[in-house]
Amino acid sequence: MRPSEVRCSGSGDLYWVELRPAESGRSVVVRGAADGTPRDVIPAPFDARTRVHEYGGGAYTVFGDTVFFSNFADQQLYRQDAGAAPRAITPGPIEPSALRYADFELTRDGRRLYCVRESHEPGVEARNELVCLDADGSGDPRAVVSGHDFVAFPRLSPDGRRLAFTSWEHPQMPWDGTELWLADVRSDGSLGAPVRVAGGTDESLLQPVWSPDGVLHFVSDRSGWWNLYRAGESGIEALAPRDAEFAQPQWGLAPASYAFLGDGRIVCAWSQDGRGRLGVLDATGLREVPTPWEAFGRVTACGDSRVAAIAASPGEAPAVVVIDVDGGAPQVIRRSRQDDPDPGYLSTPEPLSFPSPEGESHALFYPPANADFEAPPGERPPLLVLSHGGPTAAASAALNLGIQYWTSRGFAVVDVDYGGSTGYGRAYRNRLRGRWGIVDSQDCIAAARALCDDGRADPDRLAIRGGSAGGYTTLCALTFHDVFAAGTSYYGVADAEALAADTHKFESRYLDSLIGPYPEARETYRERSPIHFAERLSCPLLVLQGLEDRVVPPEQAAVLVAALRKRGLPHAYLAFEGEQHGFRRAETIIRAQEAELSFYGRIFGFAPADEIEPITIHNLDDPTQV
Repeated sequence: MRPSEVRCSGSGDLYWVELRPAESGRSVVVRGAADGTPRDVIPAPFDARTRVHEYGGGAYTVFGDTVFFSNFADQQLYRQDAGAAPRAITPGPIEPSALRYADFELTRDGRRLYCVRESHEPGVEARNELVCLDADGSGDPRAVVSGHDFVAFPRLSPDGRRLAFTSWEHPQMPWDGTELWLADVRSDGSLGAPVRVAGGTDESLLQPVWSPDGVLHFVSDRSGWWNLYRAGESGIEALAPRDAEFAQPQWGLAPASYAFLGDGRIVCAWSQDGRGRLGVLDATGLREVPTPWEAFGRVTACGDSRVAAIAASPGEAPAVVVIDVDGGAPQVIRRSRQDDPDPGYLSTPEPLSFPSPEGESHALFYPPANADFEAPPGERPPLLVLSHGGPTAAASAALNLGIQYWTSRGFAVVDVDYGGSTGYGRAYRNRLRGRWGIVDSQDCIAAARALCDDGRADPDRLAIRGGSAGGYTTLCALTFHDVFAAGTSYYGVADAEALAADTHKFESRYLDSLIGPYPEARETYRERSPIHFAERLSCPLLVLQGLEDRVVPPEQAAVLVAALRKRGLPHAYLAFEGEQHGFRRAETIIRAQEAELSFYGRIFGFAPADEIEPITIHNLDDPTQV
């Protein structure tokens, strides 16, 4: 189980979403009951997950005892009152999932609701708008903001008279450049002409939040770092400026890294020097709140001094927690695991900085750890290099059992924050502009070489793996360099040109900044696409792919595998029915992980101690099978 989107209702009740791989990846809204026993709010088979931007986020909200949520199967917006069954309050689309809703904001009386709507029609680009609808479903949604390529964060002022929102246009991504707008709210719910408050093509703005006394706050990277600001009568003012990130890239809708406590103070989470922190900001400045955790997500206020969040540490899996910022023991409301692993089998991540062609780069290093085994004297461990997805994302120090799976089996792991990653300011993030496939793969190689030079990894047993954009980095490292002995691509991008020509709207112009405008830079796309240079691959490769992936279509994996067969390289290919971009089902996650271990065992010459189903490696198990 993985918790997310924690919220505190006006009555003080706590809600969150649980992703349950054991229920075919269903996302369930859960309420923290007074007796301490969490209870499901939405019944099966309802699934609180939106497909806006394909990555979703902001799939539900709460008003009193009523929950509003987007249902994955049909993408309609549902209302569930206490003791009643969910009922749709938006009209059914002509085509399945053609109308999608997310990022909800209710008026103070609960009668109207503002949200993002994404409309899909055959043959044209999806349309993103802000809409207003009656919360009882008595009327059709009415568009109140149109004309932008993307919109997000509809947020009403405390008196309900103004609505703030953000927008951005192609080819910008929300971490490149956004604009913050403010509009008057009319009596019928429509809006007056919006006025731009801040932002532009070189400033990333997100998370507008109103203070209790009606002052608009937001996060901006205008200083080079995502810091907190407020738009007061005297202009825009920075709050507690520092070289730290008070936000993460807006891959999903409705993130929340700060909130106003009931007494007007701001509680906020930020990352600095590779570690997450929680603190309180008031007139005297920013004060860090000591906690046992080092990663925080979805911060929400619960009264004058209590804050709820998703929190984790290197030794504790993500959990729903409540923290009193003025003191007192924190409460763990819901763990993603009932029991954390024995510390004797856990590897603690070590921050790693290393030289790379672009300057100093960063990573988290996990040495092997298993209380029952000790390596022979002088033997260096095999190293698994992780290239995270995004690529605008970052490694996390939160307990990751997927990483511990490897370190407990004798692997060292390095989770690389290559140039382009977040957490180190805009300049570091911009290292990847125009150089995707180059800077990231060079940094992964540099991390591996630094660990080999330090004697902490075996240079003859280096493997690299990644998913999605991380899969692209993996494939580039394996195709254009000769450093690794094996690799694994999880739904990775093999053909950058195909991705530019066939992907969803949110990312349809993402590669403009990472590679170049398409089709003008078509030759550069071809030069950066591993699929066109399969003859350069010189090591075995495992390819894992979901067959319902709309972000990286499975055709890319099929073409890559055909090239591997033609090349005669050892390889394995596992395709999973019903899986999309990112595996959600327990059986898929287990099979993929075990297949990867089996694959490395065959390539590196060891027999896994686990009893796992072996995989067929073409051109290795059967030399005639090409």
